[in-house]
Amino acid sequence: MNKKAINSSRIPIYRDAGFELTDAGTTAEAFRKEADNEREPDLYIYSRYRNPTVVSTEEAIMEIEGSRWALLTQSGMSAVDTALSIFQRADDTRPWLFFSEIYGGTVSFIESVLKKRRGIDTHTFTPGNEKYDLNEFGKVLESVRPELVYIEAISNPMLIVPDAEGIIRMAHKYGVTVIVDNTFATPALWKPLESGADIVIHSATKYFSGHGNITAGVICGNDRTIMKSAVEYRKYTGHMISADDAYRLQTQLETFELRFARQCSSAEMISVILHEDQHVRRVWYPGLESHPTHYEAVRLFKGKGFGGMITFDLNGRNAEEKRLHRDTFIKAVSDQIRLIPSLGDSKSILMPVESVWGAKYPEPGMIRLSVGFENPEELAETIRKGLRSIDL
Repeated sequence: MNKKAINSSRIPIYRDAGFELTDAGTTAEAFRKEADNEREPDLYIYSRYRNPTVVSTEEAIMEIEGSRWALLTQSGMSAVDTALSIFQRADDTRPWLFFSEIYGGTVSFIESVLKKRRGIDTHTFTPGNEKYDLNEFGKVLESVRPELVYIEAISNPMLIVPDAEGIIRMAHKYGVTVIVDNTFATPALWKPLESGADIVIHSATKYFSGHGNITAGVICGNDRTIMKSAVEYRKYTGHMISADDAYRLQTQLETFELRFARQCSSAEMISVILHEDQHVRRVWYPGLESHPTHYEAVRLFKGKGFGGMITFDLNGRNAEEKRLHRDTFIKAVSDQIRLIPSLGDSKSILMPVESVWGAKYPEPGMIRLSVGFENPEELAETIRKGLRSIDL
């Protein structure tokens, strides 16, 4: 049967588990070159190694992130695992330093996998008054002498923005590798590699996908040695996204910048509504001057926006009343704003902070709001309706 070229502008979904190699010589050549762990092979062998649809989507992310390579994984946590694990070298692994205000799943990974199962010597750097002190960071670097530092551009859920460029510069003076989780900020606000970061990771489930229907992660960088280690690790641990999910992600990436711009502008508007309302005790949003790291966010993001996440705490005379106000608000907005344990979705979603983080953030009136890209005025009215319901 003749194979006819199809005049499609999109790469096909290659669902092949294994790829045809035709003869023994070609097979030997493919496996010989596979040992080089290139991002895109001359000959595809097996979809756990590399897949053409996945590679095409990685190239779309490389353009957005401004990186020389990108590697997709099946979840944000598999991206975290890959980015960290390639620096583990049995008993020769030096200490790793993590900023304390990072995603709870990453914290659990540190405790359950890195420390308990792998025996990694991990240390934590904690902010004072919801703000990281660069001088204190220097002291920690001096005392711990870590091999790598792991930070988030905007923390979850307090939305702390560190002096990330200063952190990168200081870490590199000590020869320390810097990994940045840029999920909340996205490359629309800041491209860490341009500031000297060694690796950038994203839960692509969130803003890159933007519709709450794909689970994916991605690791980006410029250093080829790091890339080859990551390709090898992903291959042998099976941290590979499916061709179908990669294809759908590529189509959604086409609207990423439009979507995220809308989410940032809507979040800024909603943060002001919450900040000015009598039912709200406090709002955490880097775009507000009241946020402890507002000026760090202004310097880092250079007027491009402040993200699509807001955390706020409802008023109440005691814990019981705060829970009542929280539950009343959640119920009042539930037709338009659902309680879903994720973020970055097309429609606004929320999570009660105490229910998820417990003792770390025990304030019962706290709610984390992920602002979607629905009609801003309708969203504003939904928020106002929720706040008014507290008086009923």
